Amino acid sequence: MKLRSVTTIILLSVFGLITYAQQMAPLPIDPQVKYGKLENGLTYYIRHNAFPKNRAEFYIAQNVGSILENDSQRGLAHFLEHMAFNGSKNFPGKSMLNYLESNGVKFGTDVNAYTSFDETVYNISNVPVNREGIVDSCLLILHDWSNAIALEDKEIDEERGVIREEWRTRTNANMRILEKLIPQVFAGSQYANRMPIGTMDIVMNFPYQTLKDYYHKWYRPDLQGIIIVGDIDADKTEKKLKEIFNTIPKPENAAERIYYTVPDNKEPIIAIAKDKEATGSQVTVYYKHKPMTKELKATIAGIAGIYLKSVTSMMLNDRLKEISEKPNAPFMSAYSYDANFIVSKTMDAFTTMAVSKEGETQKVLKALLQETERVNRFGFTESEYERAKANLLSMIESMYKEREKQKNNSYVEEYVSHFTDGGSICGIETDYMLLNKVAASTGIEQVNKYIQDLIGEENIVVTITGPEKDGVSYPSEAEILTLLKEIKNEELQPYTDKVSNEPLISHEPKAGSIIKTTTDKKFGTTIWTLSNGAKVVIKPTTFKDDEILMTGISKGGNLLYEDKDIPNLKIFNNIIDLGGLGNFNNIDLKKVLAGKNVSLSIGLDDRSEIVNGSSTPKDLVTLMQLLYLSFTDQHKDPEAVEAWKSKIKDMLKNVSANPRAAFKDSLNVALYKENPRKMSLKPEEIDQTDYDRILQIWKERFGDASDFTFTFVGNIDEKELKPLVEKYIASLPSTYSKEKPGTDKVGIRMDNYTNHFEKPMQTLTSTVYGAYVGKCKYSLENNIKLNMFDQIMDIVYTATIREEEGGTYGVGTQSVLSKETDTWMFLFGFDTNPEMQEKLQKRAISELEKTINEGPSEKDFNKVKEYMLKSHTENLHENKYWLGVINTYNRYGIDNMSGFEDIVKKQTPESIQKLMKKLFSKAAFIEVSMKGVQE
Repeated sequence: MKLRSVTTIILLSVFGLITYAQQMAPLPIDPQVKYGKLENGLTYYIRHNAFPKNRAEFYIAQNVGSILENDSQRGLAHFLEHMAFNGSKNFPGKSMLNYLESNGVKFGTDVNAYTSFDETVYNISNVPVNREGIVDSCLLILHDWSNAIALEDKEIDEERGVIREEWRTRTNANMRILEKLIPQVFAGSQYANRMPIGTMDIVMNFPYQTLKDYYHKWYRPDLQGIIIVGDIDADKTEKKLKEIFNTIPKPENAAERIYYTVPDNKEPIIAIAKDKEATGSQVTVYYKHKPMTKELKATIAGIAGIYLKSVTSMMLNDRLKEISEKPNAPFMSAYSYDANFIVSKTMDAFTTMAVSKEGETQKVLKALLQETERVNRFGFTESEYERAKANLLSMIESMYKEREKQKNNSYVEEYVSHFTDGGSICGIETDYMLLNKVAASTGIEQVNKYIQDLIGEENIVVTITGPEKDGVSYPSEAEILTLLKEIKNEELQPYTDKVSNEPLISHEPKAGSIIKTTTDKKFGTTIWTLSNGAKVVIKPTTFKDDEILMTGISKGGNLLYEDKDIPNLKIFNNIIDLGGLGNFNNIDLKKVLAGKNVSLSIGLDDRSEIVNGSSTPKDLVTLMQLLYLSFTDQHKDPEAVEAWKSKIKDMLKNVSANPRAAFKDSLNVALYKENPRKMSLKPEEIDQTDYDRILQIWKERFGDASDFTFTFVGNIDEKELKPLVEKYIASLPSTYSKEKPGTDKVGIRMDNYTNHFEKPMQTLTSTVYGAYVGKCKYSLENNIKLNMFDQIMDIVYTATIREEEGGTYGVGTQSVLSKETDTWMFLFGFDTNPEMQEKLQKRAISELEKTINEGPSEKDFNKVKEYMLKSHTENLHENKYWLGVINTYNRYGIDNMSGFEDIVKKQTPESIQKLMKKLFSKAAFIEVSMKGVQE
């Protein structure tokens, strides 16, 4: 096998004279994992992990999916996934969800599932396991999902409409294009006609027994894996699992689980798919190859394969990005990867993909083929490889340093993948050691041999997608085949890698000083006042060993500027980082930062200037240097900016073809009274922008650091941070001024408004949004109450609009209480069948009014209360949460943390009802709906 021979070359270079048999021995399983198989064939993975404390994840992975359906069952693998939440042997009806939600485990957020072609995975996540009974109940739920789903006729019928509406919501231009491509590129394979959503004719009409036949045939222990990770007693949990799951009988005369293959193709497969609502064009070239076997993936070969895939993709992606940022670039963006061939588990593909300007797909295809052929002919350079290797090893080093504080979900993902796809689970210590050993022993010659071995002249697939539109043409199959042949004979030059040895900062700044130090016991922070007027807030934590987060915020923002600057302000955040910093353009800057785990960006919002950054403790110096340059030395690169503007103008050409774009603008008009600052960016606004003016705004907003407050949260050593703050922050320019934020002269609409309109579309859908707005003084308690009501209505709408009516896949709810304007908003929105639109609109309003007038039910209220308390406990161990809390306090003087738990605990259904009655009695109602009609 081609891939195997490449891997063997790498292994020989890594381990010298070790015998091939020794190299191919399976890697040991991490001793921290209790891994085993029961007599009935069920596989299990159990691991104790205390991050987060008192939380656990419970998963069941089924090695079955839509690929195993027969023609009369299309869509039923996915339908069965839905039915798992609608009653089982030990949890009839909705009692399973009611039980979980009463313990703060929210449906849709913590309880969910997915179905693909080859697997179906269910999860119960972030479960509080401070009581033994909760662990027992979750094990029982997994047991029922394994072989005791009720599949009652009434529940099946009620779920048909929900799935039909899921199909409606998801059937956009991208999905229709995929449904056109799959049968072409997988011709001759079972993958060609087994999209997981299935056909709505079958979904709405299948006999009950057909679903039960699929369930009893394929949901069985020899195809199932149980994964439990969290703050549990692993020995005790293993014993309980065996007791519960050993009762499931081993299947007799079980049907063979076939892994359907994808045929090779000697001649290229060409597939072109268009859609009237598509907003962009894309060109993709696949070089198919056999995947590494599960047995080989479990050995050192699997580690070597991960290394090779990673560094080759990194190097080609850097080349493609460099091209895309040049003037008159052949494509708008491009990237590459080596993974599954689209949806198949039995065929991989080295893949290159690019976004095309309208009508230029042939030009894009040629550029992709040229760059791939350049790699095939000349390989990568030594300097490219060293950067890619440094970046990869930096990422794995960060994971290694965090090994004692990995969260449950990272282990779960690893074990689910091991069960469904094979590979190794030897633990981060072994992974880290082996990847470093592979990297140290693998030269550029082996890497180039690997990538060149993948780029062949057979097993090529080319897909082109884009809008179906008058005047937009696509290359014919004959033209594409000709181009594929011509590229092989085209004269190409090797890639030249330009690398600078300059330091990041050419002239080190003169340090300022810390003139005052105070502490805030409330947040456990130290505050430094600097000689230039800026402040620095430090919150050391032990939540992560290799993470430091930073923000810098100053009052001001977009609203300080007149309307004539709106086009410049709309693109400011996209443009300002394009030029690079200091003496380096964006491409060169990325090369200089190779091997460093650091990021920084600046931007504006309505009322503030903001800097966001992150790094590891090791790379803190680099973060501080980037911060200094972002304030003092933006690199001007007009060519990069013009290239970006050209791309965006082309992307915006077809945005209106997407019905949702039209709806978004209508909603913005409804909420913000045609405020031009709130409207989507238009192509003509791009022509009104001025790069020099944008740089002038940058200088005005960031040229004075005196009213900035910089906050650092994470694994911080104050002694190490102090000289860096003095050198790179206290030295920033300052006028010692204090600025007030801009004010919104328009604000949110405060009067009733209705807009119902029709829109031609391919998949007939009605979209409905309703918003209630009004005035309310901001306080933490008011914000908590409004948030609780939002979540209560989410439960109410799930039970009524989704489940009872079967009229939508889900109703989204959102609430906002503004700190700046003391205005509040509650919004609901959903998609539905146009025939049901009017009925569901009325019911959504009536259910809202009923909840306000009668008050939330005790049951729904308690579910939300438990979830909020659970989430708050989790948040207290997150650097990101503390950064947000401290920033809110610094910006508004509002403490959103102290007393949070007490406020939540003292709430009652009556207290929620009291505020909602007051708010909604004076609220304006804004309703916008779009009904799909035939063209």
